[in-house]
Amino acid sequence: MSRKVKDSIYEQLSRVTKALSNPKRIEILDLLSQSEKTVEMISEQADLGVKNASAQLKELKSALLVESRKEGKYVFYSLTNQGTAHFLSALRDFGEKQFLELQNITREAFNSDDDLEEVDRKQVIAKVKRGDTILIDVRPVDEFDHAHLPNAMSVPISELTQKMRSLPKGREIVAYCRGPYCFFAKDAVVLLRKKGFKAKRLKDSVSDWELLGLPVSKLKAV
Repeated sequence: MSRKVKDSIYEQLSRVTKALSNPKRIEILDLLSQSEKTVEMISEQADLGVKNASAQLKELKSALLVESRKEGKYVFYSLTNQGTAHFLSALRDFGEKQFLELQNITREAFNSDDDLEEVDRKQVIAKVKRGDTILIDVRPVDEFDHAHLPNAMSVPISELTQKMRSLPKGREIVAYCRGPYCFFAKDAVVLLRKKGFKAKRLKDSVSDWELLGLPVSKLKAV
């Protein structure tokens, strides 16, 4: 009897590891930690075909990691609960400590240039409050509307060139996006610096701040 119980317990736990055996599913969870999204949005942002994205979401839903709702002809997916976001954060931290390859990839991709200096979250809070720093959120608007860092401006990376003229060059600009593996903030810093702005990257995501108990602004209920 005890053997059967143990086997049943570990079989249930393995549902999570089976669901995360595909790297694209981990990326999808990361995207959904920003805001709920349709299959079509996931398809575009995760570089998947619509049918493939739908299949991956089905696997995640079977493991109770995501849930869905229908609105008109669209199906929206979101994380089942905040526990999934905690799990993702723990997985990322474990991977960065465990695998030298992951450390090398992130170091080369994000830290190879001294001009892309990252900033500390405590410094950002203080500088924004003093008015010394402008904080810009370069994610898509739907993610900003779901939740964003306090006093941040929505400047999607696709609109940065157009909106750059309204940003004052006399103040430091800090850009953030979806977290440490997102290139939007890095690209924004590179572009801003080319145009003469003093810009830095904040590697935290909104979800990171929520998990740390730091303040987050929400405009729309989910």
